Amino acid sequence: MTSLATAARTPITLPAFRKVIWLMPAAYVLHIVEEYTGNFPGWVDDDVHGTFNFFGFDLNNIMFMVILVALVTLNFRRPSKVTATALVAFASANLFWDALFHIGMTAILNRYSPGLVTAALLYLPITLIVATVVLKNHILSVRRFVLAAAGGAVLFAFVVWYGLFHFAV
Repeated sequence: MTSLATAARTPITLPAFRKVIWLMPAAYVLHIVEEYTGNFPGWVDDDVHGTFNFFGFDLNNIMFMVILVALVTLNFRRPSKVTATALVAFASANLFWDALFHIGMTAILNRYSPGLVTAALLYLPITLIVATVVLKNHILSVRRFVLAAAGGAVLFAFVVWYGLFHFAV
């Protein structure tokens, strides 16, 4: 009983920012695999009525992975408000808003959106953990964090508008 009482009083420690951010590229790799094996480009063409192919899929994912790993590496080596803001903005676009996209599109279309499983089971929890670490450790102020996440939403909308719909209105 004593150990339970002690455990109940022990504060929860958050994972270090420099460690937890590596979960994002790891989840992104698994997400790419799920989208690839689920034929995400075909789903875009058939169900979303956009146009996408595997060349665009590969190019986008290579570029996004390079940027994500570069931002994670910068924040691992020399974290600063600027690099953390850039990481939150980019990662929110690439993970958080993408997760909401997959969940939303699955609900709207009543059909599996390739990437849904990793988005729901990895992207959402990881981005919430990173957000908690960033805010609890005062790496970014709440205002700066919200602005970065909002910037990520704009970036995500632009990527979908350009990548899947080629600026169609």
